[in-house]
Amino acid sequence: MTFTPPDPHQTRPDLQGTFGMAATTHWLATATAQSVLERGGNAFDAATAAAFVLHVVEPHLNGPGGDMTGVFAAADGVPRVLAGQGPAPAAATIAHFRDTEGLDLVPGAGALAAAVPGAVDAWFLLLRDHGTWTVRDVLAHAVGYARDGHPVLGAVAATVERVAGLFTAHWPTSAERWMPGGRPPRAGEVVTNPEHASVLERLAEAADDAPSRRAGVDAARAAWREIVGTAAESFVATPHRHSDGRDHAGVLTADDVARFEAGYEQPTTAEFRGRTIVKTGAWGQGPVLLQALQILDGFDGSDSARLDPSTERGAHTILEALKLALADRDTWYGDTDVPLEHLLSAAYAAERRALIGETASHEVRPGVVPGRTAPPPPLRPAGGTPSGAAGAAGAGEPTVQTNGTTRGDTCHLDVVDRWGNMISATPSGGWLQSSPTVPGLGFCLGTRLQMTWLDEDSPSRLEPGRRPRTTLSPTLVLDADGVAVMACGTPGGDQQDQWQLPFLLRVLVGGYTPQQAIDAPALHTTSMTDSFWPRTWVPGGAVVESRIGADVLDGLAARGHVLTGAGPWSLGRLSAVTRDPATGVLGAAANSRGAQGYAAGR
Repeated sequence: MTFTPPDPHQTRPDLQGTFGMAATTHWLATATAQSVLERGGNAFDAATAAAFVLHVVEPHLNGPGGDMTGVFAAADGVPRVLAGQGPAPAAATIAHFRDTEGLDLVPGAGALAAAVPGAVDAWFLLLRDHGTWTVRDVLAHAVGYARDGHPVLGAVAATVERVAGLFTAHWPTSAERWMPGGRPPRAGEVVTNPEHASVLERLAEAADDAPSRRAGVDAARAAWREIVGTAAESFVATPHRHSDGRDHAGVLTADDVARFEAGYEQPTTAEFRGRTIVKTGAWGQGPVLLQALQILDGFDGSDSARLDPSTERGAHTILEALKLALADRDTWYGDTDVPLEHLLSAAYAAERRALIGETASHEVRPGVVPGRTAPPPPLRPAGGTPSGAAGAAGAGEPTVQTNGTTRGDTCHLDVVDRWGNMISATPSGGWLQSSPTVPGLGFCLGTRLQMTWLDEDSPSRLEPGRRPRTTLSPTLVLDADGVAVMACGTPGGDQQDQWQLPFLLRVLVGGYTPQQAIDAPALHTTSMTDSFWPRTWVPGGAVVESRIGADVLDGLAARGHVLTGAGPWSLGRLSAVTRDPATGVLGAAANSRGAQGYAAGR
């Protein structure tokens, strides 16, 4: 079929080579990954080293106290999910939040919303089982940047400036960490994090004393649990300001941290146009992408133009398909027995496809699952604020402003090596503005529990030991022979799968190169329940980059979409790596929006 031709003026080249490729949301992490490949490490060594660097150089977007999910295929070709999403602590009960703390929503900032940190253990698990490097070698880049310093991003400086009042008035440990001279850092100023460096050094020392590389990784995992659990439990017990404008104590304990182990899981997959798309299970939002693709796959022949995101009809159809998939996410998904066989069936996709009309829906329309019931999520109009939120600590992913009006992103990385190992991973959580910095650690805890509901009947309810339904959603694409040929993903919370959908349509159907697809105009819907505090929605809402064209924007408005102008280059933080099994040629592409993400390789 014929899509709208890509813009001939690419922001970046499509990189090609045969040795190794990496693409991440920060050039220092990309350079780190590539340097590991150059020194003989494989894709999993490189990804792990890059991830620890992202903790240091993008602290407003992720941290060691947060979480991650990954999808990867080793050279054996078997796709797996790396599950680094920690569960709710043992004391994180609905009764405690509702009755003791007087809450009707889990806060968006503050340690009460902390799940068990999962990212570090997951990366070490991957390193142990699929990497080749030692803990000390993998951590060396991150230790260097934390101990000796790195030029701080303007976005980090701006984030600290926005929450300076919160830090000064309510989170003194964060003020000490991020405003040591009484002011936020300036863009380009060299900053250090000695406490963070010390924690990493202690992990490396624990690994050094072990009798083997594998045993060393497990020793580092044990040391991590001890160091973080002890420090976090003693600190979060002191009440501090949360996003509802009140002070609460956290409930995370050293035992919660000690009990957690990351793991591997079977992925959820769907076929689309001769490819297999690989995602997490429905404890993440990955199946949203699969459901949307299944719906859109039914438009063929004369209707195939409905898949072009750059046209009015295509953009409208894509937005409507996303609304339907997200309505199912908000109703059916969670860390429980989710009826994915039904939700991903061809018959169900046909039912959902029939609901897409010529005008924008302003309703939340989850599908019917035989024999199942679940409460639809509460619908809170955007602009409203939960009661008692005056003086709130912040909101959303990540929380960056005391009134919750500024939103942020997450991190992402993709790596492929010459042996065919490939990984896509999305680290997140533990943002510097999530909750107060924990003394002795140099970083804070995450707030992923804000994605749970205080409703016993909800599949994504808050429950001890249950994972929050995360938005982290990396992707693998397999060819007809089941071989991994592309890894891709993006930061962006609820937008992660929404931004990946047009990218995949343009690459797999429209014939775009990955860089052309990344550079093309992006869009997403806000006509669903936001996963982040204060959990609002915009009926019929659509956010579209302005360079899609006035005719398309006018047409979408005429169809009833409630448009929010997004500027010409504002949506999406996509990156991707590729591999052609027939030739061994590798590729990489990265987002230019925000002047931060980069790809490298040879």
